Amino acid sequence: MVCVLGIKHQTVGIGFLEKFIGDYGREHGLKPKVGKIVPKGKSVAIIGSGPAGISAASDLAKFVYEVTMYEALHKPGGVLMYGIPSFRLPKDIVMYEIELLEELGVKIVCNVLIGRTLTFSDLIENFDAVFIGTGAGLPYFMGIPGEHLNGVYSANEYLTRANLMNAKDFPKASTPIWIGNKVAVIGGGNVAMDGARVAKRLGAEVVDIVYRRTKKEMPARNDEIEHAEEEGINFKFLTAPIKIIGNENGWVKELELLKMELGEPDSSGRKRPVPIENSNYREPYDTMIMAIGQGPNPLLPSLTPYLKTDKWGRIIITPEDLSVSSINGKIVCAGGDIIGNQAGAGGTVIAAMGHGKAAARTVHKYLSNEVEVTATEK
Repeated sequence: MVCVLGIKHQTVGIGFLEKFIGDYGREHGLKPKVGKIVPKGKSVAIIGSGPAGISAASDLAKFVYEVTMYEALHKPGGVLMYGIPSFRLPKDIVMYEIELLEELGVKIVCNVLIGRTLTFSDLIENFDAVFIGTGAGLPYFMGIPGEHLNGVYSANEYLTRANLMNAKDFPKASTPIWIGNKVAVIGGGNVAMDGARVAKRLGAEVVDIVYRRTKKEMPARNDEIEHAEEEGINFKFLTAPIKIIGNENGWVKELELLKMELGEPDSSGRKRPVPIENSNYREPYDTMIMAIGQGPNPLLPSLTPYLKTDKWGRIIITPEDLSVSSINGKIVCAGGDIIGNQAGAGGTVIAAMGHGKAAARTVHKYLSNEVEVTATEK
């Protein structure tokens, strides 16, 4: 039988149903029924406490392994804490999930940067398996003049300061943030919508989203665009920044913009933006947020030569089971933004959680001796 509701009426809001079930369970104290964890004597290290790491840690704890999760920042939760604003994901929900992990026996260690505080080799030596979920911590910039000026942020930094470090409460909180009266957000994805809406909430008078294509080509979800519009965010379509101009004190003063038109489709299937000659103009801004994407966190692979990466910096995995390799007979898996879309559609919290669950099954197979581990020397 095929559901025709989406043809005749509005489609079923599966996400809203899932949200209702989760909220109901949390509010009524419903928790997964898991027996007392009796460790098998085998241990797993989780690098990163974002959605992939949380999912992997939860399932591995239920498989009765000793699980230790390492987080580089001072609070666990990864992108759920620092990258997604509270108005989209209340932080008490994230902390509720973290508390469930601790109840399962997962040990969470913050302020530990794997590759610096501890090496990957330390984990290989002290654990029977490792899961890497270090996310996408490398912000992209456009490479245009003026990106070094004060008042230019990556969306990653801007959201981290606001969400995780309570910059809105400066000087009560120790982390400052420059808000500005007029803010330009460069990009058209969900992160751009988040940056714009956060800037508005922090007190910016005018917030413009500058996007080089039209609304039709924006990669952001339709509901996120609608929410931004409802909150008074302005959209400058078919417009691209080409230069940031600063004042005598080194702060952003103006943005030089170039009008665009759409040409033939590119490899993504969207029409390619083409510059319109002699259409340059300048507009005053005092803050810029670059939200044009970010790549896999490069620190751990750069410090660990035997973790191979592709040209995009993603750790290379076997798509069928998310395994990286076995190092000295220890199974290593990876998931989330650090592997991108190698195991199917990536880039979302749901995809990362799926990666964590799949990797947990792989680790369990190896540690249960269902699959033979071929040792690879470092």
